[in-house]
Amino acid sequence: MKIEIDLKLCEGNERCVAAAPEVFEVRDDQAHLRIENPPDSLIEKVKLAVRMCPRQAISLREK
Repeated sequence: MKIEIDLKLCEGNERCVAAAPEVFEVRDDQAHLRIENPPDSLIEKVKLAVRMCPRQAISLREK
């Protein structure tokens, strides 16, 4: 899976960081990926981050 962040939508609420701190970080009030292709062991956390984003700025795509 590939993670995409729409920086036009992101408000830097840090909910993604709360769900998956291994994968996301917030810099300059926007989310950024720490790991572009996370291992399968983190996919459930990433899916939670997608659901928790209040602006729906994070999406998952098949590679």
